[in-house]
Amino acid sequence: MKKILITGAGGPAGVNFLKSLKLANQKRGLYGTDINKYHLQFANPWTEKMFLVPRADSKDYIPSINRIINEYDIDLIHPQPDVEVSVISENREKIDTITFLPKKETVRCCQDKYLSSDIWKENMFPSVRALEIRFDHLESDIEKAFNELGEKLWIRAKKGAGGTGSTPVENIETGVNWIKYWKSRGKKWEFIAQEYLPGRNIAFQSIFNNGELVCSQARERIEYIYPYLAPSGITGTPIVARTIHDDKVNEMATKAILAIDSTATGIFCVDMKEDKSGLICPTEINAGRFFTTSYFFSYAGKIYGIPLANMPNILTKLAFDEKIPDGPKYNILPKNLYWIRHIDCSEHLIEEINLNQ
Repeated sequence: MKKILITGAGGPAGVNFLKSLKLANQKRGLYGTDINKYHLQFANPWTEKMFLVPRADSKDYIPSINRIINEYDIDLIHPQPDVEVSVISENREKIDTITFLPKKETVRCCQDKYLSSDIWKENMFPSVRALEIRFDHLESDIEKAFNELGEKLWIRAKKGAGGTGSTPVENIETGVNWIKYWKSRGKKWEFIAQEYLPGRNIAFQSIFNNGELVCSQARERIEYIYPYLAPSGITGTPIVARTIHDDKVNEMATKAILAIDSTATGIFCVDMKEDKSGLICPTEINAGRFFTTSYFFSYAGKIYGIPLANMPNILTKLAFDEKIPDGPKYNILPKNLYWIRHIDCSEHLIEEINLNQ
């Protein structure tokens, strides 16, 4: 039986990864880590054993991971939080098991939203325009951003998931004070200004192997959890999302990934938004980890008899060089399937035709 170690297993994304693997009913031994002793409990129902580990930026992190790997004969490690993806990617030669991550430079590029945006710009296809904001030139850099990017900006941290440090800004004063606020809180984030894109918020989840797309599915985020708690209205994960079939979305996401890595291997989850004319623009790629809601597709795949939709399972099969099920590369699930969930509420998979019943 193959054994898999999932880091950040106690977070929502980690739990959904674990639930997906359990749903696949493969012979896998699942183990997990977390840095929060309370969050270990969230993953306990789906793991053989959970381990409390140091933060990823600690010198003790890699040794603690390797102790678990060697004591329990772990065959594959899957890091789920961005920070752990980064650390494990950079130290993959020191990890005593399979990582099956995208290349180091690919992970670095995708975790730097300004760098990835610059690559898309160089490749001459639509992407969200962005400018760096230097802390010692806040006013002038934000003024320049308004002049070049439009009358409304999206200011965010260069790195981080779930809309880290993000807010819409309509004047220089708000932008300056927003960044100063986070600096005063001790955050060492670097910031960028992006043009504000008002259209659909789209997510494209995919798996690649040696530059070839294995499987993918796009969805539209419709409603976020507790949006009123964040100035941006985005709080990291949707409570309502639906599957979509859109050739332009599929094409743009694939181009965005291959522009950064022509031999892409592993997980690539692309965030995209529409501009005011309806043009699809990639805004960032999460490389090496799944979106929080990976269980949406896995569960739908189980209901509709489409095993390829369980991408966490597909990822592990590729890592172990096992045969994967046949199916289309795009639009693997029916369109207009709604995934509706909330804190302390059960999940619901609803076809659009049944929404008003």
